[in-house]
Amino acid sequence: MEAVMSLLVGCFFAAGVYLMLSKAIIRILIGIVLFGNAVNLLIFTAGRITREAPPVIAPDMDRLTGIAANPLPQALILTAIVISFSFFAFLLVLALRTYQELGSDNTVQMRVAEPEGDTLPPLGY
Repeated sequence: MEAVMSLLVGCFFAAGVYLMLSKAIIRILIGIVLFGNAVNLLIFTAGRITREAPPVIAPDMDRLTGIAANPLPQALILTAIVISFSFFAFLLVLALRTYQELGSDNTVQMRVAEPEGDTLPPLGY
């Protein structure tokens, strides 16, 4: 099971990097989401995939007596999901606002600092 998850993590990383190298803003955002999901799956896989009992201590005990699941990867993934969702929402609004201002989602056409129709500045003095 862990080998399959590792292959899935590798595919997510590869697809995320491929999409982030695109010129379209929406593809870049989808690549960032895939990259975040790959990191979440990587943490989940590193925390060992087991079918153990939940780490709940009985009221009459002072410690765990048997083997229990590790709650730390689950807490890290839950936190990472919330952070990645808020980051994606911010980037989506930023991309929408950029599209409204510039009229394009192509990063090559977003060269506001160097407009295409203007003449070049003087090269020598």
